[in-house]
This record gives sequence, structure tokens and C-alpha cells, in this order.
Amino acid sequence: MFLYEIIMKNKILIVDDELSIRTSLASILEDEDYEVWTAKDGEDTLQLLKTRQPDLVLLDIWMPKMDGLEVLERIKATYPKLEVVMISGHGNVETAVKATKLGAYDFIEKPLSLEKTLLVVQHAMDKQRLEKENETLRSKTDDEYEMIGTSRPMQELKRQIELVAPSDGRVFIFGENGTGKELLARAIHSRSLRSHGPFIAVNCAAIPEELIESELFGHEKGSFTGATATRIGRFEQAHQGTLFLDEIGDMSLKTQAKVLRVIEDQAFERVGGSQKITSDVRIIAASNKNMELEIREGHFREDLFYRLHVIPFTMPPLTERTEDIPILIDHFLRQLCVKNGRRLKRISPEAMKILINYAWPGNVRELKNIIERLVIMEPGNEIAETDIPLPVHHDLSAAEKLGSLKAARNDFEREFLLRKLRENKGNITQTARELKIERSHFHRKLKSYGISTKDLD
Repeated sequence: MFLYEIIMKNKILIVDDELSIRTSLASILEDEDYEVWTAKDGEDTLQLLKTRQPDLVLLDIWMPKMDGLEVLERIKATYPKLEVVMISGHGNVETAVKATKLGAYDFIEKPLSLEKTLLVVQHAMDKQRLEKENETLRSKTDDEYEMIGTSRPMQELKRQIELVAPSDGRVFIFGENGTGKELLARAIHSRSLRSHGPFIAVNCAAIPEELIESELFGHEKGSFTGATATRIGRFEQAHQGTLFLDEIGDMSLKTQAKVLRVIEDQAFERVGGSQKITSDVRIIAASNKNMELEIREGHFREDLFYRLHVIPFTMPPLTERTEDIPILIDHFLRQLCVKNGRRLKRISPEAMKILINYAWPGNVRELKNIIERLVIMEPGNEIAETDIPLPVHHDLSAAEKLGSLKAARNDFEREFLLRKLRENKGNITQTARELKIERSHFHRKLKSYGISTKDLD
């Protein structure tokens, strides 16, 4: 226990050309349970930092050879996250301002006040701790929401994310259930200029119609039965961040009208309130429905759709990126073994072949659920063919038949699309409308089958 406590002590480097200052300050900080190192000048400091990593530097400004401001500048150039508190016996406003611009955390004057010094040190340590915690949290979040896959559709998707994320354009994501539409939305947010702001997700299909307005816009106390306190809505919570409206195709026409008004006015009122509330949000919407069909049938407002449909994305189903399945399985095995406290398991070649050849109607979500079940339920270190649950499990001959069936289906679909295109004289928009699929999805299918205008002759 003693050894553990020594290792976990916060480390402070004191830099001052006066031995008496170094000795007295080190003694005070050691009494406060800090581990203390000392250096007499800038050269010693830069040399020491090559081999040791303090949590904080207390740096005197007026030193021979190299003054503290120059040392500060060189520290920040190499160790930008290292906090530095400047110490001076001849402080002035100009020097303090310059030190702050160079990245100093704070500025204290000699003769040093014990109380103020310890308070500044504590505040600097708290800032360091919070930043490390946030960095760890962001790292875990990035790992949890990482876009996994090297297939051509995923490479194209990642390229589009890098182009679109830094903008503030509204995004509409199309895709089947379980493909990872929220994952894509989070990836766009994390690479955007709003990444330090909140990411707020709302599943429009999961909230009853009578509650969704309160969910989105909040409500005032007493505005309806059960409203015992004022509630802040999702638009307000997402201020300066991203609001993800998942399955927006299930939103009622009444709520659609209010969302449209918020987009136009960039302001709203809570349910039962009269005060205008402004909210700066980037909206990302998603749906598994054919939105053009929903509009034609009167289920979705055309004006709202085109407000949201600035930059379209499509999450490909797992059947269009089967080469990613082994990579996804490896990722989920590592992630879920750690999460459930299990030893890392491996998949036998026979089991892997079955998983690759399965149709995955539930897409990536179904694959992750199956892997989690195998991690928890199978005691061995290797997941064998016989461990694969039904209906995923097939014998190898059935898997081979599935492969030939898939090829036959693809051949039929290619010929069918060609015939429909010829019937519509190559008009992609008209053909997509006739087939009741999104134009962008239809265009992607043509590309995947290598269909071009030359094939229509």
C-alpha cells in the first residue's frame, strides 16, 4: 500500500536560481504530500523534462542565461499539456499578460504567500485531473463509437465524414435498422467544430406523440397534469452541440411543423411557456423509411424534409460490406470480453465461415448481440462451429449453397434494374420512384453492380 501511494503522488518541479526558495518551497509541498523535484535554471529544467514527467512546474521568471518566459515558451512547444505557474519577485501587468499568452496557468509574486501558493497549486492539479479524466472518457467514447470496416462502402463513408463534419450543414442519414445510423451521427459530431459541445440523441419512434413536444422543447411547471417542475428540452440541452433526431419518419405532422419553425426561427417556446428560447444546434436526422414515399403519401412534410436533407448519407447494410464481418467480429470480441470480464476468445475458421455467410437481417446490431451472447455463454477460449446459435448456424454445405443463392439473386437484381432503366429510357429519378426507393440508394446499387449508360444499349 505504501508503494502504491508513493507512485500515485502528484509531482511538482520547482525551477528557481535561489537555493533558499527551492529548499523552502520543496519542504512546504512535501509536507502537503507532493513529490518534488528541483532545477536551478532553464537548461537544467529542459534536460530534466526529457526523462521525468511532472504534473506541474513552478517556474521563476528572472533567472540567468535563460529567463522564465523563454523556458515557458520552450516547455509549451514540447509539452503543451503541462501546466506551468510563473513566480516573480518583480511582477508587473505586462509580464503577467505575456506569460498568460505563452500558456502559463497562473502568476504568483514573491515573497510567496503560503496560502495562495498552495491554493494555486491545488487548482492547477484539479485542472490537470479533470483534463485527464475527460481525455480518458473521450478515448472510451471514441472506442465505443468507432467506425469499423475497410470495405469500399466504409472507406467512401469515412471520406465523406471528413469532408462534411467540419461544416455546419444539416445531415440526413438513410439506412436499415441496425446498420449504425447513430454511430455515423456521432462520428460526424466528434469530428466537427462542435465536438466539445453535447451530442443529444432522440428516438422519435420510441416517444409517445403526446410527450414528444415536451421531450424536444421542454415544458413549464404546471403546463399539464404531471408537470410538477420545469423541464429543459432536448433542443436546449443540445445548445452549441448536435441534436440527433433518429427515426424522424415516425414523427407526427404536428410536431414536424414545430420542428420546421425552430429551424426557420432558431428559437422556440417550452410547452406552456411564452418566453422565446434560442438554441444553436446542428441537426442530424435519420430514418429507415423511404422518405419520398412518405412525402407522397402525406406522412411527412416535404418542406421539413428538404430543410433537413442538405447533406445525405446512407449507412450500407451488412450484406453490402461482408468483408468487414471478420474485422467487426474481432472488434466486438475484444470490446465485449473486456466489458464482461472474460478472457479474450477466438473464433474457429469454421465458425467464422458461418458468420460471414449468414444474411444478418438485423445488420451490425444483430452481429454484436450474437457475439456478446457467445462471449457470455461459452466458457471456452475458442468459439466453435457448434457454438453458433440458430438461426445463424448452418452446416458448411448450406453456407456454400447460400453463397451460390446470393450470386443468383445478385444476377437477377442486376438484370431487373437494367430492364427497368431501359423502360424509363435511362431516367434514374423516374426508375427510383417507380421502384419506391431513394434515388441515392438506387444510384449506389447501380454503382455496386457496375451499371452505366453503356449497358442500356
